[in-house]
Amino acid sequence: MTKNLTVGSPMRLIIGFALPTLFGMLFQQFYNLVDTMIVGKLLGAQALAAVGSTGSINFFVIGFCMGVCNGFAIPVAQRMGAEEPSKMRRYVANAAYLSALFALVLTVATGLLCKDILTLMRTPDDIFANANAYIFIIFMGIPTTFLYNLLAGIIRSLGDSKTPVYFLALSSFLNIFLDFALILWFDAGVAGAAIATVVSQGISGVACLLYMRRAYPILRMTKEERRLDLHSCKVLCAMGIPMGLQYSVTAVGSIILQSAVNTLGSLYVAAVAAGAKLFQLFACPFDAMGATMATYCGQNVGACKLDRLGQGIRACSLLGLGYSILALIAMLLFAPQFSMFFLNPNEEQLTLLVELTSEYMITLTAFFFPLALVNIVRFSIQGMGYSTFAILAGVLEMAARTVVGLCLVPLFGFDAACFASPAAWICADLFLVPASMACIAKLRKLYPSVKDEQLVLQKSAV
Repeated sequence: MTKNLTVGSPMRLIIGFALPTLFGMLFQQFYNLVDTMIVGKLLGAQALAAVGSTGSINFFVIGFCMGVCNGFAIPVAQRMGAEEPSKMRRYVANAAYLSALFALVLTVATGLLCKDILTLMRTPDDIFANANAYIFIIFMGIPTTFLYNLLAGIIRSLGDSKTPVYFLALSSFLNIFLDFALILWFDAGVAGAAIATVVSQGISGVACLLYMRRAYPILRMTKEERRLDLHSCKVLCAMGIPMGLQYSVTAVGSIILQSAVNTLGSLYVAAVAAGAKLFQLFACPFDAMGATMATYCGQNVGACKLDRLGQGIRACSLLGLGYSILALIAMLLFAPQFSMFFLNPNEEQLTLLVELTSEYMITLTAFFFPLALVNIVRFSIQGMGYSTFAILAGVLEMAARTVVGLCLVPLFGFDAACFASPAAWICADLFLVPASMACIAKLRKLYPSVKDEQLVLQKSAV
C-alpha cells in the first residue's frame, strides 16, 4: 500500500504518483463543478453570483484548513523516508488531536462572523441572503474538511496516492445525487448545494478512516504512540500553521480583489464565478504536481538523498510546461463552449456573460506556466521543511492582488481583474525559484550530521 519515492527515476516516480492524485483532485473539482452547474443553470445568474461571491472567503478559511493538513503530513513523510515508523505514528496521532482542536475553533469563529465578513466584502444586496446561506453551511462543515484532508495527506505521505481517489469518487457521486435531490426535489436553493458538499465530504472522510484502520498495519499504534506529545505537536505546528497561513495570506488578496469585482455588479461577479470554476478544473494538474512534490521532497529529505530534490523539481517543471501549452491551446479554441457549462442559455445578457468569462479564462491560461512553478516549487520547499517560505510567497501574491484590486480595477474595470492572478503568480515565482535553491544549499550543510525531527524545528525557524 505504501511507496518509496527515494529510489528510481524522479520523472517516472512523479508521473506515477501524480496521476492518481490528479484523478482524485478532478473528482473533487467535479463535485464542486456540479454545484456551480446546477446552481447556474437551474437557479439563475444571481444564485451563481451569490455562490461565486463567497469564493475568496471560502478559500481563505477552507484553504487554511487544507494547508494545515498538508503541513501535518510532511513530518509523516519525512519519518517514512527515514524508516522510523514509531516516530511517524506518533506524528499521526498528534496531528489528529491538533486537527480536532483547529476544527472546533474555526467552526465557531466563522459561524459567528459570517455575516460581518460578507458585509465587509461589499456583497451586493440582491445576492447577500443566498451568499450567507451558502457559506455559513460550508463553514459548519469545516470538521469534515479537516477529517478528509488530514487522512488523505497521511495516506499520500506513506506513498499511496491511489486510495484517496476512491473515496473522492464516492464523494463525487454522493454529491451529485444530493445536489439534485436537495435542489430539484426539496427546493433547497443554494443552501442545498452547500449541504450536499458537506455531507458528501463527511461520508468520504469517515469511509477513509474506517478503511485506514484495516488496511494500513504500519499505522497501528501502541498506547505510548497515541499519547499526546507536546514536542510532536510543536513540530507539526511548525509545519502546518505556516502552510495554512500561506493559503490564507494569499486569500486576503483574493478577498480584496473580489470586493473590487463586487462593485462592478452581479453580472461581472457571475462571469468571474463561472471562470473561477473553469480555472479550478484546468489547474488541477498543477495541484497534483504540488501534492506530489511535497511527498517526494519530504521522503527524500528524510532519506538524506538531497541530489534528488533538484532532479525532481526540474522533471516536474517540464511536465508543467507541457500541460500549460496544451491548456492554452484548448482555451483559445473552446473558451465560449467551456463557459456555457455554467451559464443558463436563457439568460438575458448571455452573450456578454460568455465574452467576459472567456476573456477571464484565456488571460489566466496564458500565464499557466508561472502558476505551475508556484505550485511545484512552493510545495517542494514545504516538503523540505521550510514552511515559513510559503508565507513569504503568499505575502507577495497578496500584495499583487491587492494592488490590482484597489488601484487598477477602479480605473480599468474587468480587464484589470483578469490580470490580477497572473501578476500574483509572477511575483511569487520571483521569490520561490531562488528560495528553493537556497533551501537545498542549507540542507546540504545540515546533513548528514543531523537526522531527526529536531531538524524540522531548525529549518522552520528560517
